[in-house]
Amino acid sequence: MPSKLPSNQFDHFYKGGNRIGKLRNGPGGPMRPEEWIGSTTTRFGEAVNGLSKLADGRLLKDAIHVDPVSWLGSKHIEKFGNSIEILVKLLDPDQRLPVHYHPNQSFAKEKLHMNHGKTEAWIILDAPVGAKVGIGFKKQMSKAEVAALVKAHNSQGLLDSLVFKEVKAGDAVFVPAGVAHAIESGIFVLELQEPTDLSILLEWDGFAVDGDKDGHLNLGFDTALDALRLSPLSEAEDKAITSRFESSAAKSHPIFKSVADPFFRADYLTGDDKKIEAGFGIFLCLSGAGELVFENAGTLSIKSGDAIVVPFSAGSFVVNNCAGILSRPPAA
Repeated sequence: MPSKLPSNQFDHFYKGGNRIGKLRNGPGGPMRPEEWIGSTTTRFGEAVNGLSKLADGRLLKDAIHVDPVSWLGSKHIEKFGNSIEILVKLLDPDQRLPVHYHPNQSFAKEKLHMNHGKTEAWIILDAPVGAKVGIGFKKQMSKAEVAALVKAHNSQGLLDSLVFKEVKAGDAVFVPAGVAHAIESGIFVLELQEPTDLSILLEWDGFAVDGDKDGHLNLGFDTALDALRLSPLSEAEDKAITSRFESSAAKSHPIFKSVADPFFRADYLTGDDKKIEAGFGIFLCLSGAGELVFENAGTLSIKSGDAIVVPFSAGSFVVNNCAGILSRPPAA
């Protein structure tokens, strides 16, 4: 059955979290800047922290393990196994995120013996006027050049090396694995990503983390830097990674361009009675008070701030009198 998800905020190394607490009836800040929604992924190196519970107290991961076909559908299982293939987060930073990057699937398999890297995308829910995100280097870098900046703790040099783009509510940015990036303070984000917690820090001064010890996935920076893309994004790539959703639109519509399709899907659903095909998904209601009407699971009343995990077995559904974002794994 579809289930409303309790808050899943927890401590992190950077400041924030009050907007998440307000939206999701959670604990808020000051050091809980992330919520992992419908998560079957744990924090790096941990056994339980990060996993989402259902309303009845069971871990979503355990529920899926018991009955994967009902949750995911046979086509999904044939292609991906029991993995839900996505991790959905809310990010609410009250300080700039450090310059960092994530390994791709091939690096993660070779060096970390994991099936996923961490390609991600940001859906901007709110942002201060003039706020920016950094993504990709301005010019071709060398591994030695980046290593020297990291060793010197040269945060300003790393920030100066990035291309920064202004963002506002409704913007979406796809972030390929390997690309260095940063997010300025105050930008409220719904993030979709591959289901891992794999981050490599390039700077960390002023954050509650020791990057020399914990910033390189226990690989050491000499190895970890092999996962970094040293070349700038091309003009074509730059166009492909940016898109928008319009909260004022009358019709439901996809949020990302096709570059995201191998990793995840997201649709802005406006409550226009569009029938959504059966499949696992996580719906975050952002406005209104209405209902989800399921082909096989009746009607669920929802309001702004509710997050609902939708199993394949619930069948197709429509959204009435509210609007929000449906996050889904790639198509099977």
